[in-house]
Amino acid sequence: MNVEIFRDYCLAKKGVTEEFPFDENTLVFKVMGKMFALTGLNRIPFSVNLKCNPDRAIELREYHPEITPGYHMSKTHWNTIDFTGGLPTDLLFELIDHSYDLVVNSLTKKLKQELENL
Repeated sequence: MNVEIFRDYCLAKKGVTEEFPFDENTLVFKVMGKMFALTGLNRIPFSVNLKCNPDRAIELREYHPEITPGYHMSKTHWNTIDFTGGLPTDLLFELIDHSYDLVVNSLTKKLKQELENL
């Protein structure tokens, strides 16, 4: 998967914005102001940091060499995923969905209601 497909997929989700809060090369996707995905536009190979359930994060890392502990992130809650490796595209989409869902589920009741009303 390339950065354009990744970007389009993230932006198609409800309540998502894209930002460059750290520098001009680190693209961050947020849902209702909370980060769920980020990538360094200059990173080769193209990789993405995604939130992940801690138990699932360990399991994914054990089975897929393309998935490693989150680069510059909490190693418990974030994975770095090589999007140019051998992972199936449907798994990449599912991991983006999982990250988005984790963040949405952790939103306050008020933010969940705002998201619902978008």
